[in-house]
Amino acid sequence: MTQALSLDPRKTALVMIDLQHGIVSRAVAPHSGAQVVEKAKVLADALRAQGGTVVWVHVLLNELLALPADNSMHKPGTPPAPAIASELVPEIGQQDGDVVIAKRQWGAFHGTNLEQQLRRRGIDTIVLGGIATNFGVESTARAAFDQGFKLVFVEDATSGLNEEMHRFSFEKLFGFMGHVRTTQETIAAMTGA
Repeated sequence: MTQALSLDPRKTALVMIDLQHGIVSRAVAPHSGAQVVEKAKVLADALRAQGGTVVWVHVLLNELLALPADNSMHKPGTPPAPAIASELVPEIGQQDGDVVIAKRQWGAFHGTNLEQQLRRRGIDTIVLGGIATNFGVESTARAAFDQGFKLVFVEDATSGLNEEMHRFSFEKLFGFMGHVRTTQETIAAMTGA
């Protein structure tokens, strides 16, 4: 049986990982990039309406520090990604009061001020999603868990490089670190519906 979940929006931040041109357009599973973006916007609008914090994280693709040497971005003669590849997609509906974090690693905490931004706002719970499940999302989740944040993983607002990898994280890992919910279940938990 699923444990009941109630979220205090004033102490909750939605943290969405890498919903940017160079990543959303890639083939991901089990949910398309467009589906993840749509769910992220619904979650952001709902949390904002309840007084919560919305955080958009994007990776600076040409400045990534944790890629293997045989990655295509490091091969001689590979052109750098266009600047737009690192920019958030407009479909997320970013608002002026939202927090935007640029990262250079897989995880959103390393080398950024994300923890400081959250602590200053009194955030103790992170609702997490984005692309890709086993890279940016999982790396961010592990760091957040280590730092004592409570976690909610939104399955239908997250997608991986393939369905098997995505399912593994959701079925074998994330349940030990926090709650696994759908977009609608997460919104119900923050609105008391």
